[in-house]
Amino acid sequence: MGPVVAAAVILPDAVKGRWKSRVRDSKQIKPAERETLYAYIKESAVSVGTGASSHEVIDKVGIARATRLAMIDAIQQLQPEPHYILIDYFKLPETPLPNRGVPDGDNICFSIACASIIAKVTRDRLVIKMANDFPEYGFDSHKGYGTRRHLECLRRNGPCPLHRKSFRPVSEMVGQLL
Repeated sequence: MGPVVAAAVILPDAVKGRWKSRVRDSKQIKPAERETLYAYIKESAVSVGTGASSHEVIDKVGIARATRLAMIDAIQQLQPEPHYILIDYFKLPETPLPNRGVPDGDNICFSIACASIIAKVTRDRLVIKMANDFPEYGFDSHKGYGTRRHLECLRRNGPCPLHRKSFRPVSEMVGQLL
């Protein structure tokens, strides 16, 4: 449910701080620690950009294309403009900037892991705000990911306007309702 969020960071040549050793794939870090690292990354970075594609865009163009659009938005916010872009998994042929997709990049590349943390915290904060409008879905606890609790809420309440209709099981529910 909700948007896909991407982030881009430009880091100085020498990032200082003990927090660096705690940076890794954002999915492997507890929420409170991600928030702490988010603050350190924002403070240390030369530049940070975030981009998002709404659930409507995801339904229209697909998750991969929507993710690339969010990445391009994030990159365009960077000042100064980067010379080269390292991206987790994806390559971005849509940008004139030289770039490379790094398989498992958020586990092996510090700057990609930092961008992963910025994107995850940004999305989680957005979803927590969305939870106020749809409290019956418990978005604040599962952040809209396909957890058991989210699927139970979805079955009990049906899809809300924030759900991605192109994603199963939402598409199956929408099909049954027609």
